[in-house]
Amino acid sequence: QVQLVESGGGLVQAEGSLRLSCAASGLTVSTYYMAWFRQAPGKEREFVASISRSTGNTYYADSVKGRFTVSRDNAENTVYLQMNSLKPEDTAVYRCAAGTLAPGRSPGLYTYWGRGTQVTVSS
Repeated sequence: QVQLVESGGGLVQAEGSLRLSCAASGLTVSTYYMAWFRQAPGKEREFVASISRSTGNTYYADSVKGRFTVSRDNAENTVYLQMNSLKPEDTAVYRCAAGTLAPGRSPGLYTYWGRGTQVTVSS
């Protein structure tokens, strides 16, 4: 049974940092395209970042480029999202996802999803 469990969210002031973790079981993160999405109240789910399974290439939404970094630790079977210079508009529930099709921006590319962790950025 596949499980993705996010952690590391919380309340932080603007310009602060957080590191989110996505611990996987039932799959090996290095063999899946892994991604982070977020959803704020009243808004659609939004792609944040992804990492390719073979090359480790990373991809980012324009809104987070230069501030967020996605990475993975194969030994820990965990994917991370380092978030720096946080802004109030980054407030959302962040979810990780895993798929085998492509490291793209569409939620439909991903098969497995975690429940999410809340990130709240105060101004």
